[in-house]
Formats: sequence, C-alpha cells, structure tokens
Amino acid sequence: MDRTAWIAVALCVLGLFAWQIWTSRQAAPRPAMATTPSPAVPGISATPAASAAATVGAQPTVAATPAPSATPVPFVERTETLRNSDVELHFTSRGGGIAQAILPNYPAEHEESVTLNSQARLPIGAIIDDPAAPILPEYAIARDANTVTLECATPEQVTIRKKFSFATTNEKKENFVANLDVDFVNSGATPYANPGYFFAVGSAVPSHANDYPSYTRLVWLTGGGTKGIDVGWFAEGGGLLGIGQHPARPYYTQNVNSAEWVAASSQFFTSLVVPLTGKADVVWGKRFDIDPAKKTYGLEGAMHLPGFRVDPGQTYTAHFQLYLGPKLYHRLAQLGHNEADVMEFGVFKIICQVLLNVLNTLHGFLGNYAAAILALTTIVKLSLWPLQNKATGSMRRMSALSPKIQELREKYKDDPTRMNQEVMKLYKEYGINPVGGCLPMLIQIPIFFGLFTMLRQAVELRGASFFWIKDLSQPDTVGHLPILGWPINVLPLIMAATSFWMTALTPKSGDPTQQRMMMFMPIIFIVFCYNFAAALALYYTAQNLFSILQLYQNRKQPMPTLAKLPKRARR
Repeated sequence: MDRTAWIAVALCVLGLFAWQIWTSRQAAPRPAMATTPSPAVPGISATPAASAAATVGAQPTVAATPAPSATPVPFVERTETLRNSDVELHFTSRGGGIAQAILPNYPAEHEESVTLNSQARLPIGAIIDDPAAPILPEYAIARDANTVTLECATPEQVTIRKKFSFATTNEKKENFVANLDVDFVNSGATPYANPGYFFAVGSAVPSHANDYPSYTRLVWLTGGGTKGIDVGWFAEGGGLLGIGQHPARPYYTQNVNSAEWVAASSQFFTSLVVPLTGKADVVWGKRFDIDPAKKTYGLEGAMHLPGFRVDPGQTYTAHFQLYLGPKLYHRLAQLGHNEADVMEFGVFKIICQVLLNVLNTLHGFLGNYAAAILALTTIVKLSLWPLQNKATGSMRRMSALSPKIQELREKYKDDPTRMNQEVMKLYKEYGINPVGGCLPMLIQIPIFFGLFTMLRQAVELRGASFFWIKDLSQPDTVGHLPILGWPINVLPLIMAATSFWMTALTPKSGDPTQQRMMMFMPIIFIVFCYNFAAALALYYTAQNLFSILQLYQNRKQPMPTLAKLPKRARR
C-alpha cells in the first residue's frame, strides 16, 4: 500500500475505536426533562399528582378520591425468600417487590456473590406514582412452596396483589426467569380508573472496580431497536467549543414508542423486565453514587405503563416476565422477546453472535475458555490465511518496485501531482494493485471489532483463569510499579512485543512515512489495549504469533520477479 492507503487504514481503525466510545454515550436522544409530576397510583401517592397524559398522550381519567396523608405510617419491614440453584430472590414488604437478587454461582469482587439491586431505593416490581420521590407503602407478605404474595389495600377499595414465582422450564441450570402477576381487585361500588403507573425495573452497579462505566446502562427495546443511556449521561457536560454544554442532570425521562422491555444493566449482569400485558410508554432513570471519589456510580430505572379501568367486583391483571441474572446470550435468546438485544452488539451483531456461539462450542469441547480463545484465533487465522498470503505477495512485489518508486520521488520531488501520476503509471505497467495489501486488512476490521465487542461482554469469561491470569474478563495485573502505582499487565506488553516483531518482518515499501507509521502502530495499540480484558490481549497476541509464522513462511519464498505487462493487458 502507498502512504495514503496506510493513513486511511489507520484513521479507520482509530475512528472505529472513537465510534465505539461515542455511541455508548450517545445511544439515546437527549430528552426534554419532565416538567410535571408523574401520575399517581391511587392510594399510594402522598399528594394529588398531575396525570402523565400531558407527557405520554391521552390516558383514562383517575376517579376523584381524596389523597391519603402525606406522611406514611411507619412499619416494620418484613421479608421472604424464593430460591433455586441459580438465584435467590429476597422480597420486602416495603413497596412490595424484590429488594435483592443474589447469584450464588457468580462471585463478586468484595462479596460472596454478585447481588443485583443491592444499592437501589426501589424494590424491583414496586408500583409508584413518582419514581423521583417514591412513597413505598406496606404490603402484607406471605410465601408458599413456589410463590411469594404481596398485598396492599388502597383507600379507593382497590387491592393490589402481586404474585411472584419462578418460571416453569425444562432447563436444569441457568434459571434466572421469574413471573409476576399483579391483580388490581376493585372491591368498591364505583368503577376504578387508573391513569397509568410507574414500575421499578431495578438497578445496576459495576460488579468489579475494572468494569467499564459506559456499560452501566438503562436500556430499552422498541420497534426501532435498542436504545439506552449510561451513567455518563447524567454528568455535567462541557460540549465541544461550548456547543452541547449542559449542567448535571438529576433524572432521565423519555417518551418511548411502545418499549417491549426495559433493563438496568452492568457490563455482565442485567435486571430486565418485560411487560406482557401492555408496553411501556415512558422510561425513567436516575444515577446514584457508589464512590464519588473514584467516580463510580450506579443507575436505577422505571417504566411507565398505560392506564386501565376496572368495574366494581372485577379484577385487572398485569403480567410481567423478569430476567435477573448474567448476560448469557444463549439464555436470553431463548426467552422470546428479543431479550438478547440487551447485549447491544450494535452493527457487529451478527459477527458477535457467530463468534460467541463458536467460542462457547469450543469451550464445550476443551473445557477452558483460554484454550477456546486460542482455538477461535486459529480458526479465524486459517480462514483468512489465503487472503493474507495474497496481501503479503502484493506487498513483496511493491517492495521489489521500491527502487524505481524512489527514483520517481527524486525526479519529481517538486511536483507531487506528477509524482503520484507517474507512480500509479508504474504500478499499472507492472500489474500491481496498490491497495492489494490493504484489502485483507479491511476485511479483518469487522472481525476485529466483532471480537472486541463480544469479548468485552462475555460473562462466561468472568473468573476463567489461565496460567498467571486469574480472570480473563479483567486485565492480567501481576503487580504495580513502585511510587507511580501503575499496573503491570503482562499480556499487553507481550502483545506489543509481538506487534513490533511482526512489523519488522513485514515487507517494506519505499515510502519512509509509511514505514514510520508501521512502527508507530504497535504503540497506538498498546495505549488503547493496555487495560483491556486479558481475553482480548490473549486473542491479539495469539493472532500476532500466527501472522509472524505466516510471514516467516512467506519469506522462504523467492522474491517475485518484476516484468512489465503487455500494453494491451494494462488497460
């Protein structure tokens, strides 16, 4: 490739890195913050609240009923637990929902197990009028063998009854799905009209100090695909040259077009709620502090559901499906509501799906995820081997032509336009395609970023070890530099060394600028990849070693002989 082609490739790689970062922060349009209070669930709101109809469209009018006292009566919180081999659901009478979901098979950094919703104000399944200032009434709580029932009576003579149970499944493991039926029983003498209500979907916090903050997100699915915001959306923004500047944002409120589900997700885990009776029309979120000194935050969310009417003596039932567990793609894909889209693979979705399925299949045979990554690397490199051989051959032919190109550079050094014309003419005379060595690299870019995206979210890699690597989902830090405290990550250093080695073996062109860029690329990659997960560094290191092997094999081939094409063949 000539200088222009190499610059284009480098800019493409850097641009795609920037695109990944930018889209993670800009996935949702900036909403107009709500200026009116959220709708009241009768008997729960502390004060009469304006209907959300002004925000989300026409809703039924709520029956005129005096508001209860603004001060909730204190009560002693009661709890119950439902558990299976994969998840423990801890229920609370305060607001009538799931206070915590504990995953006993997934160790946490400082706790025995990963715990979902552990730091949130709202229990999952809480029905509230205003998530920004929720009032959580007392629910009676009872449990039988397979169900937890929570019940609360309102002044409108409407009983809200919630029944939680685990979903029936033939799966022997990975059972993270719960069902929730909410009955609104009208025991009064007049019709009851509900204008709509907010339903708490849970919260998300990083499960490890090294988790990427941009993956702590509120995500929802509409007909237009997944959208979401991360914790960075709430921070004060300086904009670009003052454009887009905004103060810190306390809440997120966004009208949505019939959201099929809403989830609070971290890098590896999610609390995802599917409303089966109706679709959400508003999404709400709030950031909360975990450790402000380290700028670590969590995020909680809620969705607004449409109103309904219940005649005297009748019952309205709303059904929900809850997934509270790790972001296991194959398990989420089985649930029937496109829950696997919570992975947010983006434009590389198909590539990510294929690579993740292959990785898990290889793990099933090999029993070790590091070995599976190495096997996946082998498959990818063997698939691209013929293309890479062709590219290397093209580069060697260009390298053989370097003396002639250098002569043209000297001859037309004062006329760059003429020089480029003569160089292209020379390529044509000898039948050399100047981008022939570039094409395989361009083909590999989607695979590169597909692996990059997939390996960053593969919860299967959490806790997987390999020699000195304790966790493939985290950097392989073996120590820290004295005084400076910088982490010593071994695999990225090995990756950089193999990159320099590979660059030294790559056929050189006559362009010194291109040669300098080739030597500079490994430095760029180590800056980007130094704190990446060990799984990524392992893949790139193995790929470099395969490329080095291929380059040594190609170097054993005789140098190509250059011969001008007949004039007729040059056309």
